[in-house]
Amino acid sequence: MNEPSLQSGDAERVSAWVREYGGAVRGFLLGIVRRADVADDLTQEVFWRAWRARDQYREAGTPRAYLLKIADRLACDRARGNRREVHLDDDGWEVVAPECDEPAPHERLSQRESQSKMAAALDLLTPLQRRVLLLRYYGEMEFADIAKQCQSPLGTVLSHCHRGLKALKKILTDEDPA
Repeated sequence: MNEPSLQSGDAERVSAWVREYGGAVRGFLLGIVRRADVADDLTQEVFWRAWRARDQYREAGTPRAYLLKIADRLACDRARGNRREVHLDDDGWEVVAPECDEPAPHERLSQRESQSKMAAALDLLTPLQRRVLLLRYYGEMEFADIAKQCQSPLGTVLSHCHRGLKALKKILTDEDPA
């Protein structure tokens, strides 16, 4: 393996990125792939790639945007592979890893219901609308950066964001409270 030489501060910089942006990267990926285990694997790959490319990184823009670009590329590559993965046990129950330091069960249930509603609503959007909204509101990227990342004109990105927000509002407010 031909690893670049360790520059002073490289390890500290990448470690700080993991601490500061790890949650945002994982959350973005979870919004795209919808599976915690896959999001965890992809998050690890994002930081591994950032580590391997540490000699090529230049301070242009924010580290968060840089990491989300890597995450977005990985998610796109994974989607192109069109791998269908199932996370159910033999009886059809979702396999959930034990959690600790979490809110009370009723609070978790409420959070999961909200997350489930949002995930279902996001699934009804076009792939580009979902991608733009996740990059903008979860990734906190600027529209110009999103346009570059998506290789779309700025006006198109703004249009997808507007239509996506409008569709989400309609989807989430039209649900029957049962």
